[in-house]
Amino acid sequence: MRKKTAKFLVIVLVIFLLFFLANCAKNTSQNQVFIDTTKSKILCAENQGFSCNGKNLIKINVEIADDNAEMEKGLMFREKLNENEGMLFVFGEEALHAFWMKNTLIPLDIIFIDENFEIIDIKHAVPCRAEPCALYKSAKPAKYVLEVNGGFAEKNSVGVGDKIILNQR
Repeated sequence: MRKKTAKFLVIVLVIFLLFFLANCAKNTSQNQVFIDTTKSKILCAENQGFSCNGKNLIKINVEIADDNAEMEKGLMFREKLNENEGMLFVFGEEALHAFWMKNTLIPLDIIFIDENFEIIDIKHAVPCRAEPCALYKSAKPAKYVLEVNGGFAEKNSVGVGDKIILNQR
């Protein structure tokens, strides 16, 4: 009888672990941005298994900043940002946005995106060592802002007019 109970518990534990690991794997793909390297240069953010039509894409794992606390902190105090990492700021509505680099230790490309998912401006921001810090303002109203390592846009030929595909679930 004890062997049956032990075997049953092992099976239940294995099923639980498989379920847990499957959910962990699923959650790691929720915050990703993909950059299409084809001529159309489409940026594609992938959430929960959304497919970007099989295009040749550069994947960027992003943190989502969609509340005031996350937006205020941004990428401050980060000593490094891996090549495939960034932060996507999601605003409630389109507006002129300004970013500064106070307490930001690494250079960033700040990519402003409008509500039609078109890149409307790119700023190449440098760390601010002492106040007053420069403000990096969008040229037009933006709903999204993607921060990536400095030089990313030039290296990957990303420019104004390129499109973004976002799938938020």
